[in-house]
Amino acid sequence: MRWIIPDIHGYLRTFQYLVEKQLQPGSDDTLYLLGDYIDRGPDSKGVIDYIQRIQHEICAVYCLKGNHEDLCIKAYEADQKRLFLGKKHQEQKDWEAVGGKTTLESFGVAHPHELPAEYIEWMRKCLPYIELEKYILVHAGMNFSIENPFEDTVSMLWTRRFKVDYAKTKGKKIIHGHIPVDYSFMHHVIENGDNYDFIALDNGVFVTDQSGMGNLTAFNPDTGQLLAQTNLDE
Repeated sequence: MRWIIPDIHGYLRTFQYLVEKQLQPGSDDTLYLLGDYIDRGPDSKGVIDYIQRIQHEICAVYCLKGNHEDLCIKAYEADQKRLFLGKKHQEQKDWEAVGGKTTLESFGVAHPHELPAEYIEWMRKCLPYIELEKYILVHAGMNFSIENPFEDTVSMLWTRRFKVDYAKTKGKKIIHGHIPVDYSFMHHVIENGDNYDFIALDNGVFVTDQSGMGNLTAFNPDTGQLLAQTNLDE
């Protein structure tokens, strides 16, 4: 089976329970992860370690890069160049404003340049998009105002609004994360697929104080099944 999982955001226990108790993947299965593995939640390092363990021991896993990985990489690179200043640079401030401090804490370090290089390299190698038979998987969306939206990888990380041009997607719909949406709306979109050009899967696992939010979801692109795992880390 194939499962698509959006923004995990450092919630390791929730992610583990979803995978091991609900999905229970085997060697013939495939997981597609839509980015934002880090920040906000308590164990970003553990999430990356667990993804790598699944890849090595259980099944195929394909990982997209999210905007939070992008911010982390930029903070790491800027920190390496400006060590002599002794102050937080703008890239670190931008990253910490959206949860970067929790990632630093999960690695037991105080500064971005102290993050292990192999984790930064893993983030760099995450894909900008994945094409399936009927869908294009991206973290945030695509820029259809240009001739070839596949060239704009920045929009794939950051865009918040887009209108799908099927002529530019080979007739494929978009599946994305990035922007938390209500779980009932998510169900509605899946059940009424002909009326929508996209499926937004991020239910805001960190949004635990709002009804209809706070789950980590998984979507089967072959059967249309949608699963949800309540946040177990908080």
